[in-house]
Amino acid sequence: MPKFDMVLFDCDGVLVDSEPITNQLMRDDLVAYGLDLPLDEIMRLFVGGTMIGVFERAREMGAPLPDDWVETFYQKMFDTLAKQVTPIPGAADVLTRLQAAGIPFAVGSNGPHEKMRITLARCGLAELLAGRVYSREDVANPKPAPDVYLKAATDAGIAPERCAVIEDSASGAKAGQAAGMTVFGFAADTPAARLEPCCDVVFDRLSDLPELLGL
Repeated sequence: MPKFDMVLFDCDGVLVDSEPITNQLMRDDLVAYGLDLPLDEIMRLFVGGTMIGVFERAREMGAPLPDDWVETFYQKMFDTLAKQVTPIPGAADVLTRLQAAGIPFAVGSNGPHEKMRITLARCGLAELLAGRVYSREDVANPKPAPDVYLKAATDAGIAPERCAVIEDSASGAKAGQAAGMTVFGFAADTPAARLEPCCDVVFDRLSDLPELLGL
């Protein structure tokens, strides 16, 4: 029998392989403003956060970012993702198996709806996730606050303790924990040691997830 009544996925780095693209783009952009950070430091500092958070932290570190940097960078990001992003291997299969088992699922992301519209469509996942996409634009507080996951569960009428969260960042995993959900840390690109303190289970292949969920 399935172990959970609902499964909630982060989007970037869990369903769509956008993190390497956006992190490199961010690194290159910050270098232009004099903030030269190694790529692994970009990932450590910013993966799982918000672009406003990147803007504020980069300014604190001395980068003279213009006031419209977030809007300008988002447009660069959208244009690049629309041409380059690919699905995480096994993403469509996991969603299809959940659908076949009659288990509700949804996406909860710190990204805006426009970003997910672009990435999910290009990756062939938009139809499977129609009406199931939640953004930090829909709630008061972004991850690591639990708001986006709690909203998805509440809308589905499912108790948080019966939900599983699939995350690739410590920030997102903490959101799942704060929501009272069981958290699975996807360590394909994120070091497992970074996820283990805030996850119940850590795994590194999405193809292993159905078995972990009891499907």
